[in-house]
Amino acid sequence: MRDRITMCLGVLAVMCVALAPVAAAQNGDFPRTPSGHPDLSGTYDVSTRTPMQRPTEFGERKFLTDEEAAEIATEELQRNIERQQPSDPNRGAPPEGGDGSPGAAGNVGGYNSFWIDRGAGAFKIDGQWRTSILIDPPNGRFPPQTEARRDAQRARREARTGQVRRFQNDGTAYWLEAGLDAPGPYDNMEQRPFAERCLLSFSSTAGPPMMPALYNNHKRIVQSEDTVVILVEMVHDARIVRMNAEHDPPEIQKWLGDSIGWWEGDTLVVETTNFRDRPAYAQGSKNMKVTERFSRMDADTLLYNFTVEDPTVWSAPFTGEYAWPRSDNKVFEYACHEANYALEGIMHGARLLEADFRGEEPEGVPNPTR
Repeated sequence: MRDRITMCLGVLAVMCVALAPVAAAQNGDFPRTPSGHPDLSGTYDVSTRTPMQRPTEFGERKFLTDEEAAEIATEELQRNIERQQPSDPNRGAPPEGGDGSPGAAGNVGGYNSFWIDRGAGAFKIDGQWRTSILIDPPNGRFPPQTEARRDAQRARREARTGQVRRFQNDGTAYWLEAGLDAPGPYDNMEQRPFAERCLLSFSSTAGPPMMPALYNNHKRIVQSEDTVVILVEMVHDARIVRMNAEHDPPEIQKWLGDSIGWWEGDTLVVETTNFRDRPAYAQGSKNMKVTERFSRMDADTLLYNFTVEDPTVWSAPFTGEYAWPRSDNKVFEYACHEANYALEGIMHGARLLEADFRGEEPEGVPNPTR
């Protein structure tokens, strides 16, 4: 994370995201490996204000006008200017439970604009501003989910939401109803999401498919003849692509899947299968297959294209693509566990509630309520 807010004004707002690469590739004039394949090595900043799904008002319109692209860039600039104003040191605490506005837990606290790096504007491909990352289906929206997936998600959401609400509203009533030995939503760390435990990045920045996120949008490609490694800045994920290899047996499942790659002309194709039940791209399932294509738009920009197939989740495959501009920035370590007091606090709070229910003092944990 770094403070990289682009300060552009007026008509310059669109220029700050439309600068042409200094050394545009012509007729394949870009670095190659000794074997003749394009050298994709380098660091790329994939932040963009272009959304994954196309806003419905655009319908099947794939491109923005220059004026619309400039408006997006100007809005982002204005948002950053407003949110970087000094906070009132005499302001009071937010209301219990939050004020209902967007943000962490109803805007009771979270990332301020210093940490946010969503890009300065939309991206261009073939000289056209895109309205969305998704390009197929033609409306730039996800295809409908299967009925079985919708039912499973609804049941899981209702069960979890009801359990958490009952527990948070009155832990004593929860245990009196369910019994103290009944599993609660905060019994142990392994119940918490992978990103919260610093095991896996959020927002599918590692994927696959690899998407932009709120911040930490740098990706570094390290390429050899038999292996390609993609180091993701968000939560230190590293994807390892084995070139010209076979997939592992299906019983070997991984959070990031099993990625194998090959070259089709000047395009690196990566196919990933063997996902766990909860892959990094959380909308998918263990049956997902992702096919990614990396090619050069020019000497300083990659085109990242992906197709997702998962018949247990979606009624049809979908495809997206977006630009990866080269960056001179470095990929910094994401020291996720340093000062990760939130997870400790969650577990601490649950133990205090349990001790209150028993009328005990938790061993080694001061109870301020007693």
